[in-house]
Amino acid sequence: MIVKRPTDGLTQALSGLPKKGPPPVHLWNPPYCGEMDMRIARDGTWFHEGSPIGRAGLVKLFSSILKLEDGRYYLVTPVEKVGIIVEDAPMVAVDFDATGEGTDQVLTFRTKTEDEVIAGPDHRIRVARDPTTGEPSPYIHIRAGLEALIDRKSFYRLVALGVHETVDDKGWFGVWSQHHFFPIIPSSELP
Repeated sequence: MIVKRPTDGLTQALSGLPKKGPPPVHLWNPPYCGEMDMRIARDGTWFHEGSPIGRAGLVKLFSSILKLEDGRYYLVTPVEKVGIIVEDAPMVAVDFDATGEGTDQVLTFRTKTEDEVIAGPDHRIRVARDPTTGEPSPYIHIRAGLEALIDRKSFYRLVALGVHETVDDKGWFGVWSQHHFFPIIPSSELP
């Protein structure tokens, strides 16, 4: 005799869903439930109540339900939304692969939370500069307004692939990916 458990229908329904990719948080608009004592440090370390979260799987889960709204970061589910603190970008790009050359080059970035994106029209690279020191902070768009800070070693590798191009009658040093040029610094500012 086969006994059907009540969860069998749910398990079957869930098994038909795609396994890759983050949940559709852009479709979720639950009520705001307050702040959570959670912080993402500039280096991508997640903290809860002042202690680092050491379980990579838990961090990956939290990053999948992260949402940016009106300049604030929230963890969202279909039924609740809680605010968290993000020191810089909510993710960190820790590596990339480069294939091809010149305008045909393709740059594929990976984040600390295992997101993977190809730099291009939907995943733009931008470089912000500290107004006081001039130090660059490079970012790549991951999804729905969420960016990843490109870590230092990856940025150095990226710069090694850089070329000079003219954009809007101005010389720029930058990189190509998917036939899109991403400026890093004006050519005139390089020695």
